[in-house]
Amino acid sequence: MALYKGIIFDFNGTLYWDSAKHKQAWREYSKKLRGTPFSDEEMIKYMFGRTNEQIIRYAISKQPTPQMVEELGEEKEALYRQMCLDDAENFHLADGVVEFLDFLKENNIPRTIATMSDKNNVDFYIEHFNLANWFDIDKIVYSDGIIPGKPAPDIYEIAAKNLGLSPKDCIVVEDAVSGIDSAKAAGIGKIIAICSEESPELYEKIPAVTGIIKSFRDFDRSLFETKVMVK
Repeated sequence: MALYKGIIFDFNGTLYWDSAKHKQAWREYSKKLRGTPFSDEEMIKYMFGRTNEQIIRYAISKQPTPQMVEELGEEKEALYRQMCLDDAENFHLADGVVEFLDFLKENNIPRTIATMSDKNNVDFYIEHFNLANWFDIDKIVYSDGIIPGKPAPDIYEIAAKNLGLSPKDCIVVEDAVSGIDSAKAAGIGKIIAICSEESPELYEKIPAVTGIIKSFRDFDRSLFETKVMVK
């Protein structure tokens, strides 16, 4: 069995199960932009893992102005963040995440986050989830207006480089089809899909996915090169 040296996490719908909130917020804004809300199929194909610019461009069927992207994007994200704060019961890292991150930290396994969230949202997560306890904040990759959105490979190529690793030596954990395509295009060694919103059947149909979990408690820890092999 191949062993891997590091791990890269998508964030939304992966470490934090917030897909329903993003769906709700984008349904409101897609209706505002084009008169009808996004369908579930459109959410999967055109929203998850994409930049705000990509989503708005799809909704209005033309290239939005930078001002439109900034104003509508931040308006939507502010609504989303308030939804998170209002839902205190579910405003926490996903099941098994803390224990798994503790394992990675204790075994000095390189790790980072590669998310298409913008800096305001990333700062929001860092503050409320104490991410600095497990991650080097400077190595987190996020949507900065320059990095192409998933499924382009750039974000995972950059994340692997930030860890000082080749993509083939990394595991990626994703929930979005566009993110899986991004990791595949980047040459990531192993792609694990987590069923936060979708059923295992969706991921079973994707050849690039070589592992499916329903919780981080299910993660096979023996996939890593560590001195103490724990499963």
